[in-house]
Amino acid sequence: MELVNKRYQIQGLDLLELAKKYGTPVYIYDAQIIHRQIQTLQKSFQKVNMKIKYACKALNNISILKLFKYYGTGLDTVSIEEVQLGLLAGFEPQEIIYTPNCVDFQEIKKAVELGVVVNIDNISILEQFGHEYKDTVPCCIRINPHIMAGGNYKISTGHIDSKFGISILQMRHLQRIIKNDNIRVIGLHMHTGSDIVDIDVFLRGASILFDIATEFPDLQFIDLGSGFKVRYKEDDLITDVPLLGEKLSKVFKDFCHQYGRELELWFEPGKFLVSECGLLLANVNVVKTTPATVFVGVNSGLNHLIRPMMYDAYHEIINLTNTEGPTRLYTVVGYICETDTFGWDRKIDEIIETDILAIKNAGAYGFTMSSNYNARLRPPEVLIFNGKDYLIREREKIEDLLRNQIELDFSKL
Repeated sequence: MELVNKRYQIQGLDLLELAKKYGTPVYIYDAQIIHRQIQTLQKSFQKVNMKIKYACKALNNISILKLFKYYGTGLDTVSIEEVQLGLLAGFEPQEIIYTPNCVDFQEIKKAVELGVVVNIDNISILEQFGHEYKDTVPCCIRINPHIMAGGNYKISTGHIDSKFGISILQMRHLQRIIKNDNIRVIGLHMHTGSDIVDIDVFLRGASILFDIATEFPDLQFIDLGSGFKVRYKEDDLITDVPLLGEKLSKVFKDFCHQYGRELELWFEPGKFLVSECGLLLANVNVVKTTPATVFVGVNSGLNHLIRPMMYDAYHEIINLTNTEGPTRLYTVVGYICETDTFGWDRKIDEIIETDILAIKNAGAYGFTMSSNYNARLRPPEVLIFNGKDYLIREREKIEDLLRNQIELDFSKL
């Protein structure tokens, strides 16, 4: 997004005109930013055989998945439904890794039938997998390294109290199960958390996987998940991906030499690839002054973007209508019937009712975590690709709320 002649644009398209065309609230995605992020990762790890598996839980619109296929990535999925979406988007089964958590073994069997790479993260499922398939179906193993990392406890997944992964303290038990059923392990996986700034966290995690890799002779890849932090505020620290690429590529090449052959290095970025591509545009309904606060109430809420309320996440808010007025202090809130705040005490160009606001970094975990709370309708999604805007999801209608409901006629019961 850039300011041109006092108007904000994406790829030359005026955001206020897009708001007028599609109405508000509306999600807008910039394909150029997605491509830029992919290229940054590829360039940083060009010295090794690195594969990107886009974590589609961040943003799983079918057209976005097709865009990633067009850009040449693979896919990281966490449910059988995400697997099915990936296949419908054109990904080959071998391009998809499936890492479920606490699912029934029948879902694992369905993933095997679909031919994707199955990543197993607990002993119980591994035992069932071995009894069912022996050495006929390869798998990946998710390891919990007991590393505390991430910008919020809710998104820290590699510590000792996490439900994710098989503990490194269970390696002896793990090896017995693998040997007993002759399970063929082709990958080792780890994901310690999100919003990681310290690159030493990645290096420590990699070192743990490298140390245990000698126990697995059939490996084809090492998967380090993701967790790269992007910028939400101007002064935010972010993951130095080029420096990580330089340091990690060196130790990975050394590991491959010791292992005896070149393996693939996998990453599963989600937020890193799509967070900055997205904006949520909302209309100002009211400006409400109280004895303590000036509230700006918009026609959206936690039902569309829950991250500020769920994770206390910061999202920059910009007034698209007034780009050079005096800045005032506002608290921007939604229209949901409970505490529903997008930003507290924000300095924003002076706001009046009917202005259009843009909430930045809304590409990741925005629409995918949206709901129909308060019977509110979900907004449309628009993709900007090669300087043109494309509607990739229609705005919901009241009929969509009732689509799967069954109405009873109590007068006839």
